[in-house]
Amino acid sequence: MEGFVCTRPLRYPVLNVRMAGADSSLQTQQPAQCITGTPCTIIARDVLLAHAYDEPVGKPSPSVESPPLSGLPQCVKVVEVGPRDGLQNEKIIVPTDIKIEFINQLSQSGLPAIEVTSFVSSRWVPQMADHTEVMKGIRRLPGVRYPVLTPNLQGFHRAVAAGATEVSVFGAASETFSQKNINCSIEESLGRFEEVVRAAQRLSIPVRGYVSCALGCPYEGSVLPQKVTEVSKRLYAMGCYQISLGDTTGVGTPGSMRRMLESIEKEIPPGALAVHCHDTYGQALANILTALQMGVSVVDAAVSGLGGCPYAPGASSNVATEDLLYMLEGLGLHTGVDLHKVMQAGDFICKALNKTTNSKVARAAFQP
Repeated sequence: MEGFVCTRPLRYPVLNVRMAGADSSLQTQQPAQCITGTPCTIIARDVLLAHAYDEPVGKPSPSVESPPLSGLPQCVKVVEVGPRDGLQNEKIIVPTDIKIEFINQLSQSGLPAIEVTSFVSSRWVPQMADHTEVMKGIRRLPGVRYPVLTPNLQGFHRAVAAGATEVSVFGAASETFSQKNINCSIEESLGRFEEVVRAAQRLSIPVRGYVSCALGCPYEGSVLPQKVTEVSKRLYAMGCYQISLGDTTGVGTPGSMRRMLESIEKEIPPGALAVHCHDTYGQALANILTALQMGVSVVDAAVSGLGGCPYAPGASSNVATEDLLYMLEGLGLHTGVDLHKVMQAGDFICKALNKTTNSKVARAAFQP
């Protein structure tokens, strides 16, 4: 049996392993040495990331070993958007049973919220045409929320009929993007969303609000923090319990994230905010850390870094849930999510899509 060689220097060597199957343990490898001279042996699936954490053999638990850094929230809620935002941009239509199994695997990981699908026109987003079948087919676990995207009142009623118990509306801080994405102005979109919120309130259904292009627009370029604040404030005032601020094209930096949040937090408490970062320029994790330092404790992510945006040319993938969890655990922040199970779900959907994961953590763990 061939051994392996860790590929990172010093205290961050990467395990060179292959997963034998979605539910199987890793095969034992012969001992080898890092370039530091430290012996390395893989003995089971639970040690997959232990070496990267510089811990003894066993399931990685840096959040137990290290207290949270000062100035950061003790707990972070991760909202998984892979089944909706992640898959909507895939050119190949994913079979309904694959979507259902994907969501069911994510449900087993401890994720508190999984955005399942979108009740939009199948003419515009054909990947979401099976929204009702998906909603009726998934296995809902206690303690897990399964929100869906509803762009208007018609979509809301279809979602409720399919069993939705939480919905989201999707606005923008850019006029051009609003026209391209939902075929109306920002002001018109807010009118539509208010109808959805009122209908949802009558049924005691919580509504989450998205604001896209919060750090830049693919058509207009820079977006003023004041504009993002204005749209966010309107959504919050009409009854959205949380506002998710999206860096749709991934152009944001920690500096622009800080300036945007400084503006918004004058009007909306950080506890009612979330961030939704794309990783086009490799800034997603840095931007998320900045948001955490400013009091935000809810982060959207997509397993395997799935996604993009059909109406944002050049937009890259969402931040990978695996990479986010790895960072949060390393910071000592509690998420309640099992990183290994998330990686297994990511491996499942990537095989179904016949594509390579965008998660650096998953690539490091499962590389051949």
